[in-house]
Amino acid sequence: PPLLRASWRMQATSLVLLPLFLWQWQLLRKLQIRLQDVLILIGSSFCLGMHFGFWVWSLDHTSLVHSLLFVTSHPLVIVALMLILGQQTRRGHIWGTALGLLGALITLMDTENSGTVTLIGDMAAIAGAVAVVGYFYAGHHLRSTRQWPIFIYALPVTMLAGVWLGMASWALEESVGPLASNWGWFGWWEPEWVLAVAYLAFGPGLCGHTGLNTVMRYLPPVVVSVGMLLEPLLGGIIEWFWRGGTGPGFWTWVGAPMLLAGAGWVTLTNARSKD
Repeated sequence: PPLLRASWRMQATSLVLLPLFLWQWQLLRKLQIRLQDVLILIGSSFCLGMHFGFWVWSLDHTSLVHSLLFVTSHPLVIVALMLILGQQTRRGHIWGTALGLLGALITLMDTENSGTVTLIGDMAAIAGAVAVVGYFYAGHHLRSTRQWPIFIYALPVTMLAGVWLGMASWALEESVGPLASNWGWFGWWEPEWVLAVAYLAFGPGLCGHTGLNTVMRYLPPVVVSVGMLLEPLLGGIIEWFWRGGTGPGFWTWVGAPMLLAGAGWVTLTNARSKD
């Protein structure tokens, strides 16, 4: 079940982060933690859980390329949020969003021609992009404004996300429960799963999401954001090899560059507006 798999990944990543959290434990005493910080932390974990829940679910219902294309479209979501909140936008925001949305609509045309691509799967990936924006904003506040050390922030957020996903899996997915024989909350310890989940924890978990939070302190956000737009390209290569040469559909080839270009345009505009 996808929500359970997402919970397993969060659990395993939490175990990987635990020694690093303990290493930074002495820094926790220097923090002046307020109730608002705790609430933001909980909100961040909820957004992270929704992000992974929607994204992993989408992987079961659409192609890897489509899933990565839409889940990395968060720069477009940020612009939409700016418009809703009445924040100032620049011409690049509008044109980049328009180009990205046009590319998304063109890409969605492949849902009619491919059995591996579905509209509901693509929509779930988009929901994952919406959710991760909340995670980004919360993380930026706690890491930059409140000066939380990386692992002091990453461990509780990841651990709580695993809890929310486990509860959602228990409520929504069949044959899932805390101690279920087939799909238990801690079933990833089974020999058939432990290596795969461990890879997700050390690779995409520690080096991926936690790594992004870390390098944000040393690299401009625009570099990190544009770098994330390479995920669909890498995912397409992986899917091509995994499925023995089955590549994206025609409309994906047409729309995907427009979607990525629009997201990149928005990201670069954000960087210029902060200079």
